[in-house]
Amino acid sequence: MPAGPSRLAWLDALRGLAALVVVFDHSSYTFMADFRRELMPQFNTSRYGIMVFFLVSGYIIPASLERRGCVRTFWIGRIFRVYPLWAAVVALLLAVGFSGFAEMRDFGGQSTVMVVVAHATMLQELLGTPNLLLILWTLSYEMAFYLLVVALFTVRLQQRSAVIAAVLAVLAAVSVAAGVVVPVSALSGRVGTAPLIAFASIAMVIAVCCASAGSGVVRIFGGVLGGVLGLGLVAFNGTVPLWEGLVILAVMFLGTAVHRAESGRSTWRWAAGTAVVVVASAVGSAYRYGDGHHFTRRGWIVAFLLAVLTFGAGLASRHRRVPRPLTRLGTISYSLYLVHPVLLAVIDGTAGRRRQDSLALEAAFFVVLLPLCVLTHRYVEAPGRRWGRRVAERVRPP
Repeated sequence: MPAGPSRLAWLDALRGLAALVVVFDHSSYTFMADFRRELMPQFNTSRYGIMVFFLVSGYIIPASLERRGCVRTFWIGRIFRVYPLWAAVVALLLAVGFSGFAEMRDFGGQSTVMVVVAHATMLQELLGTPNLLLILWTLSYEMAFYLLVVALFTVRLQQRSAVIAAVLAVLAAVSVAAGVVVPVSALSGRVGTAPLIAFASIAMVIAVCCASAGSGVVRIFGGVLGGVLGLGLVAFNGTVPLWEGLVILAVMFLGTAVHRAESGRSTWRWAAGTAVVVVASAVGSAYRYGDGHHFTRRGWIVAFLLAVLTFGAGLASRHRRVPRPLTRLGTISYSLYLVHPVLLAVIDGTAGRRRQDSLALEAAFFVVLLPLCVLTHRYVEAPGRRWGRRVAERVRPP
């Protein structure tokens, strides 16, 4: 998203920083594997970047819907913001994969049609379908958040973001304390992946269409249907533990609570109280969950706390001038997020991963990546957003 008014520049800076950290996290597999193995148990760089992104999304997305005041134009804006680059990157990955320059993901025998449909909803991570690109899993949680935000808007509970964040965080802590364990992709395992994809995709189309309708009853039905779908998939069909899925949603609603306080529609006391509950519940949940094969509580907790502190530092300095390079990084952050895995896939599929750490190659990767992302933003993202604004203006209710 381009750096807009100065009041939003700090958000662009946060997005740019988060994108760089995520890119480093993934590129370190290829260029700095030894350093990565030392760092990850102490500081999970992936979770740090992702949590900063989620806080920023929570701050912006509900405000965007409420500013528009129209679910229909909100969905149009989201579609034209997210899908053009997503489609271009997926097409590029398929091209290099079929050309033999990158290894294609194994989908475990799932039919091509179901894989395509699951990815088209952007809920594939929550529908039991392996991600074509690993980083796409976060977009599934973003989509679930969109559905929940629309649900709250249609039933006029959008002002309750602080309460919702606290409730979700407490539920996460309670689930861990009670030893509640939901198997990975539990719903898919129970009803089958294909039937769940078919049901969820149809339900999502109905939810979006009805929530965008003019009739009050139909709009409420669509909003509630989408909200139940999003929350249900996060809780019962995620690939991260139940507590972490709930924490992710709580973090996004915490961002919303902060925005309400900053805009004067709530109090800072409410926002601070919500932050305390979310942080305490998240840290307590991670600590109680313990260490796992691909999870160290120290690495997760440090990353989470630093993400919250980073967001807080950005918020505290929101009225200060932000260096232009940081805002420009924020402008291309979505491109950075989606393009870098394709470039890494080509490198891994051709040159292979380094046996020894090479800081020079790590730096060279960024030197190559950044100009590519400037181009994808200029020629894919920016035109998509312009088209979205034009379409939204045409269909906006009188």
